Amino acid sequence: MEWIKLIGIVIIVLGFIFKFDTIAVVVVAGLATALVSGITPVEFLEELGKAFVSQRIVTIFFITLPLIGLAESHGLKEQAVNLIKKMKGITTGWFLTIYLIIREVAGAFSIRLGGHPQFVRPLVQPMAEASAEAKFGELDESDKEKIKAKSAAMDNYGNFFGQNTFMSAGGVLLIVGTLDQMGYKVSGLDIAKASVPIAVIMIAVGVVSNLIFDKQLAGKYKRKGENN
Repeated sequence: MEWIKLIGIVIIVLGFIFKFDTIAVVVVAGLATALVSGITPVEFLEELGKAFVSQRIVTIFFITLPLIGLAESHGLKEQAVNLIKKMKGITTGWFLTIYLIIREVAGAFSIRLGGHPQFVRPLVQPMAEASAEAKFGELDESDKEKIKAKSAAMDNYGNFFGQNTFMSAGGVLLIVGTLDQMGYKVSGLDIAKASVPIAVIMIAVGVVSNLIFDKQLAGKYKRKGENN
């Protein structure tokens, strides 16, 4: 009955499918896994608390939020939009592709650009939207939401697939430690080398996805122009 310990994965998958609160889904999945593994609720909460305290540096990004708010209030977003509008010919898809590449290269050198609240929302998403508006004029609200989603997706792809190409990244060290416990002797460099092809493939997938998105926007607003 060891397979029952995988119930947490089932809960997470179902939670994402039905779009339940992410944090609640993860906590419930962890609790369910703990219970079927013979861990009491009190022991589970103790481990959860220890993990939060030992990894509290993860929450340090909250310190940057006031800085981002001040930068936005002084025209950061407007300047980013003006900059992208001066770059004639660049499409939303190509802009997002460039950002994806930058994100992966930054991950390979363990350079953190900030993520969604510090970088995507105030800079990447407005610039991606501005590149589309410069070409097609005012966008539908649905297209603005798609651009917002793709901007966040490019950040996720670049960070997720790029960070493991740095041999001392936290994820790489976790993989090395886990494999070492299982009897497989590997180094951080081995994991980083194995991650490079995946990172390159992700860039190729991103390029194709962004080009398709460009064509969809062009086709939609061309038809709108003809109808008007």
